[in-house]
Amino acid sequence: MRKLFIFIAAMFITGSLFAGGLVTNDNQSAAWVRLPSRNASVGIDAVYYNPAGLMKLQNGFHVSVSNQSVLQTRTIKNYYSGPGGSYGLNQQTYKGTVNAPLFPSIYAAYKMDKFAFSFGFNPIGGGGGAEFKKGLPSFEMSPSDLVPLLASQGADAYRLNVYFKGSSTFMGYQGNVSYKVNDWLSVALGLRYVTAENTYKGHLTDIEVELPGGWTRADAIMNGIAASATGAAAATTGLVAAGAGSLTLAQVQGAGYITATQRAQLEGALTSFGYPAATPVVQADAIFKGAKAKYTATATLLGDQSADAAQTGSGIAPIFSVNFTPSENLNIAVKYEMATKLDLTNKTKQDLLIGFDATGTPITMFPDGSKTRNDMPAMLAVGLNYKLSSTFRVSLGGNYYFDKTADYGHKYDDDLNSATPAVHLSNKDIISRNRMTVQGGLEYNISEKLLVSCGYVFANQGANARYQSDLTYGLSTHTFGLGGAYSFTDKIQVNLGFGYTRYIGNSKNIDHILGASLYQALESYGKSTKMIGIGVDFSF
Repeated sequence: MRKLFIFIAAMFITGSLFAGGLVTNDNQSAAWVRLPSRNASVGIDAVYYNPAGLMKLQNGFHVSVSNQSVLQTRTIKNYYSGPGGSYGLNQQTYKGTVNAPLFPSIYAAYKMDKFAFSFGFNPIGGGGGAEFKKGLPSFEMSPSDLVPLLASQGADAYRLNVYFKGSSTFMGYQGNVSYKVNDWLSVALGLRYVTAENTYKGHLTDIEVELPGGWTRADAIMNGIAASATGAAAATTGLVAAGAGSLTLAQVQGAGYITATQRAQLEGALTSFGYPAATPVVQADAIFKGAKAKYTATATLLGDQSADAAQTGSGIAPIFSVNFTPSENLNIAVKYEMATKLDLTNKTKQDLLIGFDATGTPITMFPDGSKTRNDMPAMLAVGLNYKLSSTFRVSLGGNYYFDKTADYGHKYDDDLNSATPAVHLSNKDIISRNRMTVQGGLEYNISEKLLVSCGYVFANQGANARYQSDLTYGLSTHTFGLGGAYSFTDKIQVNLGFGYTRYIGNSKNIDHILGASLYQALESYGKSTKMIGIGVDFSF
């Protein structure tokens, strides 16, 4: 039976919630929500977006505190229908929610004539918890196969109790030193320290099949078959020891070793396992012993299981920033972040059994102490702000993420065989094009105290079909933001923004093995994200 749980890919949780990279959040201030084109920012959120641009601040101390509340809905549809199109899943649509009521960003900078020293704190990746109250298609496909497998016994339905929840916290702690070279050029050097934690909790219990006698636990059925094979193997082992291994069961009966009733029982066991009644006893003995091992293992896999595991790690990335002001109305910024190498270590309280290797050793999902790579990629960001007038400004920019040269720890079960572990895939195998975003926005001062703004971001998909699964998928996005800011004094400004991300749906044909047959099923992926951001900026 195919592995019951496939949520090996860490990116299920650590993927970006927003219009950034596959694993990198770019929504790092309330000002971004109202104007999602901040790469050339010269405000306090430049601590993240444009550290060199901090030299445009007035001398003194500047602080920004903001939060975003985010709700994301994930929708997966799976059209698996099994042999002959008559054995599908109990449901086609699976929905999950990602809630991030607290998504804080905190920035502080002290600006002098030639230098600025700054610190930033934000959720650089992940930032929420994903909950699937009814599981996902990959959890249910194997249990659904029990119906055609047991159809000869009258099976006509299955049911199960499945739940999964995961959370992710990738926190970034960033420090920068900015320097003013001259009136039109400034530079900055920074370091970001990232602490990462993913948690996984879930269960798959009460897998049952409806037989003519009523609902029956699947593991009990498999244990019953294993017991039948055990009894048959005891008989054939004795016959082999007696020197009758080369004979058929009919010949064994003729020689007086067994009765007609015993022969019928053993031949019936052979045919139930798909072998001819005339199979020599020595071969029958191996068949029964193999069936005992197979169905005992399957019963274990179909038994109640739960997971409670966490992955933790940390890494550092250098950051380089340059800000140009070639004219009074034009500001241009370039920032390059190097990759953050992250090795996450499993800390497991309860683990999931997903199969057995060729020696019968259990294969588990989260082996305690094992490590998984989950890098954050290098990124190049460019942006410009242009003043069309004293009250009207336009912002443009883009980000380019070097996904192919990172390692996201992606794993894939190429052979769909529970006796073999999932294999690691290089990012070059799962990324067709590096992720990139294109962004633009407008900002208008209605008065000295009030301004309004809006903006748009497009992000390409980048990931290919080998990356996509019901647990881990990357989609192209359209993000829209609008809002405004109000200055109570020249030292205090409040930002308020509303954002929405629409994802362009994607689909693929997934492979599923049942017995010796390969079946393909269409699976589609969708998301939507809503966010509200509010923050206060102070200057002293």
